[in-house]
Amino acid sequence: MRVLTRVLSACAFTALAVAPALFAQAPSAALPPAATANPVVWSAQMYYARESKYIVAAADEMPADKYGYHPTPDQWTFGKIVSHIAQSNGGLCSAISGTPAPAALHVSESASKPDLIAALKASFDFCGSALDGATDARLGDTITLFRGRQLPRAAALLALTADLPDHYSQMASYLRLNGMLPPSARPMK
Repeated sequence: MRVLTRVLSACAFTALAVAPALFAQAPSAALPPAATANPVVWSAQMYYARESKYIVAAADEMPADKYGYHPTPDQWTFGKIVSHIAQSNGGLCSAISGTPAPAALHVSESASKPDLIAALKASFDFCGSALDGATDARLGDTITLFRGRQLPRAAALLALTADLPDHYSQMASYLRLNGMLPPSARPMK
């Protein structure tokens, strides 16, 4: 118990010591109008943009002969992850926008690396357009998602922003297991 008290005291002291320095920083630039008009969609776009770049870079980095790689028999292959992301993006962003996903997003996990990457990029282009047209005001609209369930449109937006980092972490692990450095682990330029 004494150790816990000391740790908590040290954390509290550090927070109090650092807080003035954090607040003394120069004020950040004002948010763009889209951030205040549609703060939920704008915030989702911010995370989406980061994850989509990492995912495409990871797909590019993995050699074509490793697209069939999976660490254990029960785990998906790298190609399956890429195929799933493209198809999942299509379904979720179709629900967000109310427009059908392009047929090109339905690609087999055993397709060639160029075909898988083309579908992946097309899915991110489709989602980018869907998010550009989305508004916070429409997030309460009822949509059909996940095997016919009636949900608010916000569920598709939240599923998209939760799904991408999950699958990127899979891809990053597979890269590391093959001696490669994931895009997010590289020094910032």
